[in-house]
Amino acid sequence: MAQSSQSSGSSFNQQIDQCMLADQGKLRGRWHGLKKIRDDNKREQVRSKILASVEESILRRQMRAENLPKVSYPEQLPVSQKRDEIAQAIVDHQVVIVAGETGSGKTTQLPKICVELGRGIGGLIGHTQPRRLAARSVASRIAEEMGSKIGEHVGFKVRFSDHTSADSYIKLMTDGILLNEIQQDRLLRQYDTIIIDEAHERSLNIDFILGYLKELLPKRPDLKVIITSATIDPERFSNHFDKAPIIEVSGRTYPVELRYRPLAEEDQSQDLHDAIVGAVDELCAEGPGDILIFMNGEREIRDLADTLSKQNYRSTEILPLYARLSAAEQQRVFKPAQGRRLVISTNVAETSLTVPGIRYVIDPGTARISRYSVRSKVQRLPIEAISQASANQRSGRCGRVAEGICIRLYSEEDFAARPEFTEPEILRTNLASVILQMAMLNFGDIEAFPFVEKPDTKTVRDGIRLLEEIGAAEFSGRGAVKLTKLGFKLARFPVDPRLARMLVHGAENNAGKELAVICAALGTQDVRERPLDKRSQSDQCHAQWNDKSSDFIAMLNLWQGLEEQQRELSNNQFRKWCRSQFINYLRVREWQDVFQQLTTHLAEMDFKLNDEPAGYAQVHQSILSGMLSHVGELNKDRDYQGARNRVFTFFPGSSLGRKRPKWVVAAELVETSRLYARYVADIDVSWLEPLAQHLVKRSYSEPVFEEKRQDVVASEKQTLFGLTIVPSRKVSFGRIDPVAARNLFIKEALVAGKLRLNAPFFQKNQHQINSIQQQEAMIRRRDLLIHDDEHADLYAAKLPTSVYNKVTLAQWLKQDTKANNKLLELSREQLLARDEDDLNESQYPRQWQFGNVSLRMDYRFEPGEAQDGTIVRIPLSLLNQVEERHFDWHIPALREELLTAMIKGLPKQLRKQFVPAPDYARKVVNEIDEQGDFISEVTRALRKFSGQRLDESIWQQNEVPDHLKMKFQVVDDKGKPVALGTDLTKLREQLQERIQASLKKVEAEQVKQSSSSQWCFGDLAEQLQIRRDGYQVELHPSLVDDGNEVSLQQFDELSLAQSQHHAGVRRLVLLSIPSPRSYLVRNLPNKAKLAMYYNPLGQVNDLVADLIDAAADALIEDSWSVRTEAKFNALRDHIRAQLNETAGQIALQVERILTIAHQLNRGLKGKMPFELVNSYQDIQQCLNGLIFKGFVAANGVDKLDDIERYMKALLRRFEKLAENPTKDRQSILLVNKLTSRYQALADKAVVRRKAAVELDAVKWQIEELKVSIHAQQLGTSGPVSEKRVAAALTELEKIR
Repeated sequence: MAQSSQSSGSSFNQQIDQCMLADQGKLRGRWHGLKKIRDDNKREQVRSKILASVEESILRRQMRAENLPKVSYPEQLPVSQKRDEIAQAIVDHQVVIVAGETGSGKTTQLPKICVELGRGIGGLIGHTQPRRLAARSVASRIAEEMGSKIGEHVGFKVRFSDHTSADSYIKLMTDGILLNEIQQDRLLRQYDTIIIDEAHERSLNIDFILGYLKELLPKRPDLKVIITSATIDPERFSNHFDKAPIIEVSGRTYPVELRYRPLAEEDQSQDLHDAIVGAVDELCAEGPGDILIFMNGEREIRDLADTLSKQNYRSTEILPLYARLSAAEQQRVFKPAQGRRLVISTNVAETSLTVPGIRYVIDPGTARISRYSVRSKVQRLPIEAISQASANQRSGRCGRVAEGICIRLYSEEDFAARPEFTEPEILRTNLASVILQMAMLNFGDIEAFPFVEKPDTKTVRDGIRLLEEIGAAEFSGRGAVKLTKLGFKLARFPVDPRLARMLVHGAENNAGKELAVICAALGTQDVRERPLDKRSQSDQCHAQWNDKSSDFIAMLNLWQGLEEQQRELSNNQFRKWCRSQFINYLRVREWQDVFQQLTTHLAEMDFKLNDEPAGYAQVHQSILSGMLSHVGELNKDRDYQGARNRVFTFFPGSSLGRKRPKWVVAAELVETSRLYARYVADIDVSWLEPLAQHLVKRSYSEPVFEEKRQDVVASEKQTLFGLTIVPSRKVSFGRIDPVAARNLFIKEALVAGKLRLNAPFFQKNQHQINSIQQQEAMIRRRDLLIHDDEHADLYAAKLPTSVYNKVTLAQWLKQDTKANNKLLELSREQLLARDEDDLNESQYPRQWQFGNVSLRMDYRFEPGEAQDGTIVRIPLSLLNQVEERHFDWHIPALREELLTAMIKGLPKQLRKQFVPAPDYARKVVNEIDEQGDFISEVTRALRKFSGQRLDESIWQQNEVPDHLKMKFQVVDDKGKPVALGTDLTKLREQLQERIQASLKKVEAEQVKQSSSSQWCFGDLAEQLQIRRDGYQVELHPSLVDDGNEVSLQQFDELSLAQSQHHAGVRRLVLLSIPSPRSYLVRNLPNKAKLAMYYNPLGQVNDLVADLIDAAADALIEDSWSVRTEAKFNALRDHIRAQLNETAGQIALQVERILTIAHQLNRGLKGKMPFELVNSYQDIQQCLNGLIFKGFVAANGVDKLDDIERYMKALLRRFEKLAENPTKDRQSILLVNKLTSRYQALADKAVVRRKAAVELDAVKWQIEELKVSIHAQQLGTSGPVSEKRVAAALTELEKIR
């Protein structure tokens, strides 16, 4: 049975060898799979099917052998002369190198030689070309020579177009097609022969294929490889394939004359077109024959064609030739024509195509060569001088039909200085795409791959970095590149890896359709054309699709516009419409083809295209996923600072125009004259961070504990390729450095007490710590509580390493609440650094007793801070009722230190009498009586000990250290601090509005009472006792003048309540009686005179109102006693009866005063002598101080006689001024000194509150002093002198 099975297997293998190569692997696999089928019947069924497939494949191979086409060779081609030698080499060797000049026929004849040898029967003869144009034209030529149509014996396959059939023997294709087929057919089993044409071009694809074939050939000994090359370094290919034989065939049959016509060096601006036109004229004069002109690119070809067409050459046809022309237009080049042809071509005609009939060549000597900069990470497309080999290839294109002439538009010296060969593409491009494909095919370490010419390590690493940037690959630094899951997806797309990344991201985020459109556009040439002579017209047409923020949205707009036109127009109409809009129809078709291909790939990968349009953010975030190194930030020069310190600007023609967004992304960065960004869009910088997590570099500021977040945070800065995308963001430091975060959390949250967590251990520990710190504050030494580092060590020894913020602490505590809290509790002994002091409550009181009120006291030891020292907490509602002098005694524990500081602060002549100061301070403490005034008692004690006459004023300028000044902290009704200071008077002034607001809360509990004409307040008590904020507050109900009405309010200061009540009673009386205003206006004595004299101060009505208020005040004897309706009514009747007469009498006296004021004003307005300037100004100030709007009521009727006397004295001073100006100036100095002291006291609220009457008396004493100086004959109201006034001021200055 085993022998039968073995015999059967041997027979099967023999049969398999007769099958088509493409079937052999599959059939062998199916045959080996039979062993896994246990069911005999089922296994037999499968076996029968396999044998049937084998017979079918054998039959197909036999039919191909029988139908093998007959071939013939054009004898005029050099390769035909060597076909036997070539054929024998192919039979004898697995690899053959055929080197021949352009026109030798190797491209068209080698496939036929293979067919004649019987190749192409078991598998196809694969024939690669570097360009689609060449693949199509060569296929057509070979088919024509073999007498078949395209798709029969000879077919071709290029992007989006497959013209092969089951009957094809020869398959022309681009090298890119073969590269893609390797992914599905690793052993290339569909081919028995592969011809790599134009290998000397050394494109990226060619080098990769040659390296791959090097590894494949040992696995496919039946495979024949033929490499064709121009006679450019064929030994390199031979060496690559282990000394493969080289067969050289000549290509040129006629000599070529080289003429050098360099552009004039003295005129660098000479136009290239002019030089070409001159060269064409020169060659036309040589005789008939077609001219081939090489240009750098498609645009340059069109521009030159326009220039040449304007020359109106006779019987001359101008034919462009470049890869994107339609097949029909390309074929025109290969068909015979009447007259001369001027063929303008890119370097596609340098080696890939042989254009018939060419006798002349014009070579400008340049080409646009793609180069990748490893330093700037940019693919550049500079125009460079071609190599000697390329120049010789170009000149070789003429001389095939007759002697040829090649005009080179550069010098012979220039030619000699050029490099011998063009640098292979693999040495000047980004290798990301190749590396991606190699990684997918598991080719291992790229460094070990057998390239014909090994690329630079930097370039390889750069390609790997690009794949890492888009998240496609991982690389450890050595060995093979490992693809990520995303990388395997990207490798399946026939586009640049960046575009593939964008496409996948778009598909995953409901923007697949838009990204397919955009990626297809970026993978093909721009469909929009901008002819040089019609640039403005084309820009105007294209503007309809522009978007002010994004060139990518402009692409989508254009796509939508094209779709709409295609639906509405016929194919021919659509072509015309495209032409009218400067849209290239062929490129549109290619764009659509690529879009279809990409969407097909997406569908195969189970991605569903979005039905709803994607938003701006979705589209551009997807673009960013593939273009992270193509972002830029606007700089001060309005250019863009890009990745890796590159600076770029927008390429002309961007739909953004002059708009310069803060951040942009670009699809391409191309360096020509400078670095340009093509296809740009405005982006939000916040989109970058989530896409670039694997690329951003993070730096952190010094971590800090943030109390609000209860976490250790650091400011994180994120940069992407050197660009700051996140300037500053707070992040939890525990995720970055858990150890450092834990240490800082312990130090700040637990040790410093900033933790906001209601945990039992923390509450208990903080209570112990606060108690110890309070003792330290009392003794003003920080030596009781252990050091912070020791404190932190206690927690660190107990806390797990996973705890570094409030959240992690709470989570850990929750695991075993009771046990973990108990573990973290610290005993008082653990927290104490030494034994505690015995602090006496009497020395360090916790409450300050004020009357029947106890005020809480705090002790702080914070040198240099506002709260350092002893602090009394005073409720806002009690602030006006607390007397500052009660606190002068300070606490007993600090009294001796306070006195020592006070003695040391005395003037030197006094201080030296009390040395040593601490001893005297101790004696004073034992002497003074706490029931008296502190300053008075201290002064008395020192007077006793020294025997000197000491005045209390010696302490006025005395300063003591801040911690010895009693601090007052005012708190609101919730105990929240609102102000802190050492001066109660200033605190009252600062908080007066809040005090009144606090008192109004009391009034708010009652219905507010107000009246405009009568008493409606009932009987008013002189004082009320109420509870406020837990304290007994004394208030005084008072009437308040509100203008047109009177209201009842409460005041906590008696003096303020009395002044307000007086004004309120007066207003209510005047509102309740008929107004005397009209009567007084009619009956004013000397009305016109009064109006004129009062005019500087106001109108007559103002004066009348002042007279009425003054008269009412004169008639009200005791306003504070008016607290019942009966008393008010009695007062009202009294005033109503006396008001008019009283006001009239006052008016007579006011007239006399205003007459004097008028005289003074008139005199002061005259010419002012220079030496009297100060005196004039002082007189004016004195006048203004006595006479002002409302002065009558403000000073009272009783004071009018004195004011009249003061005015007379002032007038007398003015009249005598010229007699002795010096004496007047001296008097000004004397009075001003006293006035300044008075004003300083008047500005103090405490003096105004405690000694308002005394302060007012001093004011009038100063006026009496002026009378005694300037007009003694007028007399004074009593004894007055400078000394008396100064003494009165001194007494007031003692008030605290």
